[in-house]
Amino acid sequence: MAAIIVRNLDDEVRRRIKERATANNRSMEAEARAILTSAVSQNRFVDAWLSLTDQLRSDANGVPELDLPARSLPRDLDLS
Repeated sequence: MAAIIVRNLDDEVRRRIKERATANNRSMEAEARAILTSAVSQNRFVDAWLSLTDQLRSDANGVPELDLPARSLPRDLDLS
């Protein structure tokens, strides 16, 4: 396993990690590990979701399959 040192960590960030660790019944190290793991795992989920739903958003030529309704200008607002 690799080790990482974070220099110049703001005191407020350290305090908030400590609070989260206490709330989650973890050490600060375990909480920081969970935060980092979550931060990098989230991108994989979004990329996978976008890839899977790409076929729903457009056809093979990149043209949307759903017709969007025409938009109109907003109505005038009378505040009198």
